[in-house]
Amino acid sequence: MALTGRSALLAALGSIPVGVFAPGWTGMLAVNAPLALAILCDYACAAPVQRLRFTRSGDTSVRLGDAAEVVLTVTNPSNRRLRAQLRDAWPPSSWPSGTEQTASRHPLTIPAGERRRLSTVLQPTRRGDRRADRITIRSYGPLGLAARQGSHQVPWTVRALPPFASRKHLPSRLARLRELDGRTSVLTRGEGTEFDSLRAYVPGDDTRSIDWRATARQGNVAVRTWRPERDRHILIVLDTGRTSAGRVGDVPRLDASMDAALLLAALASRAGDRVDLLAYDRRVRAQVQGRAAGELLPALVNAMAPLEPALVETDARGLSATALNHAPRRSLLVLLTSLDAAPVEEGLLPVLPQLTKRHTVLVASVADPHIEQMSARRSTVEAVYEAAAASKTQEQRRRTAEKLTRHGVTVVDATPDNLAPALADAYLELKAGGRL
Repeated sequence: MALTGRSALLAALGSIPVGVFAPGWTGMLAVNAPLALAILCDYACAAPVQRLRFTRSGDTSVRLGDAAEVVLTVTNPSNRRLRAQLRDAWPPSSWPSGTEQTASRHPLTIPAGERRRLSTVLQPTRRGDRRADRITIRSYGPLGLAARQGSHQVPWTVRALPPFASRKHLPSRLARLRELDGRTSVLTRGEGTEFDSLRAYVPGDDTRSIDWRATARQGNVAVRTWRPERDRHILIVLDTGRTSAGRVGDVPRLDASMDAALLLAALASRAGDRVDLLAYDRRVRAQVQGRAAGELLPALVNAMAPLEPALVETDARGLSATALNHAPRRSLLVLLTSLDAAPVEEGLLPVLPQLTKRHTVLVASVADPHIEQMSARRSTVEAVYEAAAASKTQEQRRRTAEKLTRHGVTVVDATPDNLAPALADAYLELKAGGRL
């Protein structure tokens, strides 16, 4: 009789999902019927997990390096109290390394018929979209001897945006822009400028700016001051081909190019110019067109966020044709690409005449600071060889830049930390020289 009862008990235990009991308990349960009954009762009293309801709210975007909060609301519609451990799973790059275990797991207690909110704080380590994976919940009985476990899919996406670290350079460039704009008295002249006002001549002024009629009327030499014209069109082209995947320091070249593009766009929109974006390798990866100044930066960071380098050679002819289609009238074409000799000589140089014929072209490239460090070392035999290789690389880049310059292209070649301000300065110089 005892044997029959024990067999019935083991058969009942067999209906409980695998994993409810700790390893090694099955043999102990076979000889300890009261404990088995307690476990069965505990399992039966655990709140069901499949009937739980989940909704999400909170942040949908965050700048890379900042924290985003996603709120999960859990409703317990059953008539049993929920005592549980919950894991809100996200991709590993949603947190800094080693913090996922503590950030994604939450203890949870919900009385019958009530709901609770849990907050999961994400801190993405890479650009792009982070999509929520499954929610796994383990519901324990009152005694904590057994548990039910199940999973739910509750979609949510948090977009990690480019950090725009170069925005710290914006105030100083805006001050320079205000000078060019005539709010501070300066003299600029050239194609693409418009008359602003008259002022007295001072030594060093360009004699071509003397207004002889005003001089005759006033009895003193008067010169015209000029200000850059507004409403110029700027097309920023991001090369997303294989060369943009090379890492310089801790980030790909593409990320440094994005940061420079954001600073230029912020500065140019304040100057009254219209800015568009095109990301291209063998096809268009992203584009932003026709945005007002107040909408421009949000549109740019959203378009850039999911971009990843494509491991293909950029189609220079396709890039040129697409850029010309996006810039039907004279524009400043800013191409953020590589200065490596082969891609430029085989790809860009043959199509440059088509671009420079209609547009002012500026090429900006990310230089590797490690090359500069290598070229300065002479302490060991190995360092001397490294310095020779680094010097050769630098010379190749200089020759490539000179070839572009001979075609009328303005070239900016700078390390990741300096590329954004250098590109902004080149834009201001073009503006001051009346070349826009």
